[in-house]
Amino acid sequence: MARPGQRRTGARRPAPRNQRARRPGDVIALLAGTAREVEAAAQRGRVTPAVRTKFHAVALLLRDERARLRAEANGAEQLKRLDGIAQILATTAVRDTELMALLAEDAVVSDATRSLKREMLRTVGIEPAPEEAPPPPPVATTPERRVVPQSVVTRQLANPFLAPDFDAYAQRPATRSRRLTSWELISPLLNSFERAGSGDSACMALPAPWELRRTSGKELMAHQARLVAAAADGHRTFLLADEPGLGKTAQALLAAEAADAYPLLVVVPNVVKINWAREAGLWTPHRPATVVQGDGDNIDGFADIVVINYEVLDRHVGWLGNFGFRGMVVDEAHFIKNKTSQRSQHVLQIADRIRSRNPRPLLMALTGTPLINDIDDFRAIWQFLGWIDDSKPLGDLMNALEDTGLTPADPGFYAAARQCVIDQGIVRRRKVDVAADIPGRRVADLPVELDGPAGRSIRAAEKDLARRMVEQYERARTSDGIDPELVRRIAKAELKDAAKTTGENVFSMMRRIGQAKSGLAADYAVQLARSAGKVVFFAKHVDVMDAAEALFEKQGVRFASIRGDQTPRARQKNIDAFVDDPDVAIAVCSLTAAGVGLNLQVASNIVLAELSWTDAEQTQAIDRSHRIGQTEPVTAWRIIAAQTIDARIAELIDSKAGLAARALDGSDEEVVPSADVQLEALVALLTDALT
Repeated sequence: MARPGQRRTGARRPAPRNQRARRPGDVIALLAGTAREVEAAAQRGRVTPAVRTKFHAVALLLRDERARLRAEANGAEQLKRLDGIAQILATTAVRDTELMALLAEDAVVSDATRSLKREMLRTVGIEPAPEEAPPPPPVATTPERRVVPQSVVTRQLANPFLAPDFDAYAQRPATRSRRLTSWELISPLLNSFERAGSGDSACMALPAPWELRRTSGKELMAHQARLVAAAADGHRTFLLADEPGLGKTAQALLAAEAADAYPLLVVVPNVVKINWAREAGLWTPHRPATVVQGDGDNIDGFADIVVINYEVLDRHVGWLGNFGFRGMVVDEAHFIKNKTSQRSQHVLQIADRIRSRNPRPLLMALTGTPLINDIDDFRAIWQFLGWIDDSKPLGDLMNALEDTGLTPADPGFYAAARQCVIDQGIVRRRKVDVAADIPGRRVADLPVELDGPAGRSIRAAEKDLARRMVEQYERARTSDGIDPELVRRIAKAELKDAAKTTGENVFSMMRRIGQAKSGLAADYAVQLARSAGKVVFFAKHVDVMDAAEALFEKQGVRFASIRGDQTPRARQKNIDAFVDDPDVAIAVCSLTAAGVGLNLQVASNIVLAELSWTDAEQTQAIDRSHRIGQTEPVTAWRIIAAQTIDARIAELIDSKAGLAARALDGSDEEVVPSADVQLEALVALLTDALT
């Protein structure tokens, strides 16, 4: 043992941190662990500024480490590990456009990112080299990225006379403040809905429908026409809270037509954005609609209807407020229930700008679930509609409260106050209330746009499949023009050799489309569950079911899983949970394994996340809910990937449904030949490519 004061012979004093040997393995392990943390946060939908900072720091360190290892002779194995981390970053970035932007070489590096990068290096014992001081920020900075599409600029230059209509302000009713001036009224108004009895109506008085058939040739249901008549009579604010399946989209579009509320702004969730444009083409074909994608580079600035999703609203809020809209519709309005959120603040800001230019705009909040957590969820919606501000009722609502002659201290105030709010424009109908208006069973198509790398990859794969068949056709053709028989032979050969083909085939294409649609379909199922109760979610492939269940779990929605690989006991346990437990909101079912032999009539809404190959299989799935004992009309929401082979197959399935009607029900409907859907899809794809 060494004596006191004597240096121990084999011991070394730790080297200073900046003199320690560089350990690339430690750096790579740190990068891998941090990348996994970011990936997990993105999968949970929690991509906060801190997560983005961490993502960017990992990307920068990975770039530096890759450059260093490429200069070394023995760095091949480490480079493979870095490639794996890069793959994690790339797949994570697909979930968030801001993360994708951080992978660019010229992405701006924030002070927080620089600091975190240096701290991560120090964690593994590497002293970072001194950095040059970043250039000072420009004097004029904005906290958010804002864009103005060029077509909007063109519209503004073409029509600079979008001044406010000041003469119309004389028509706005002044608030007649008297006895209620000193009372706090927002809480009593909210409490008036909590005190209501279960049988009390929550629907304003609506006029009789005066017109059912529209100029578009489509016919409204009676309950839809009554709301349109109210807009035609001059009512301008609506909280339309009808249950899903009762046609809120058509009501909003035609209310705007009746009120001449164009141009019209429609703010929607991403999953229904394309469907809104489609519905506008059906109900108001003379009103051009445009959909804002990303920065809006391709929008029509002269359109009457502008559809935008919540996720990109932040970058467009500036020009939207000054566009001159005379109407605004907010779909799934419970998305703005949190007034502190950015999306809520942007919606309220745009609505205020519209009111400042037009004293009587059409404002409509659409939601089957106006209340999710508690009665306070009403606040943001009421404020969007202009019924209240942060502290008090406004305009017509305040006057109506004054006209009751009551104060919150009077026993009859709460019932009267609730009715005053309802009369401002709350419209709530259930399926059972208007069952005579709607069919007992219907299929509603919901087209969705597959954005991002997944969508581009699917469309590219579809083109490759078509190109391969075109090459085969060109080698075999013997005459000019399109030979239908040769087209069919080529399609049959492609279908026969699908399993042997190294590239994409019709089966792998449909599976990839199902995977790409899974998140959108699951998100829509959550909206339905929160709006109308229990939902049955059907998918063909296990990975689509897995993806949907992961989203349900992330959003705190309880579900039951019914699959083909379950034991009879496990299967029955899940069925019983969905049927008997009111907290189990969604049944996730295999289209093939759960399409028969089940009674799921506790649900009247079905989501078909993937298409079957036959109408019979689709009908069997719908009939799990549409059966004897069902008391409500059943709606099957079929999620269809627009502008892909998915849409073609949906059309073919529908055409074959006529064959079943003729064979089994004696229908006189003209039907197409009974051909295999897979073959007909390939025939259509090849024919279009040749054309």
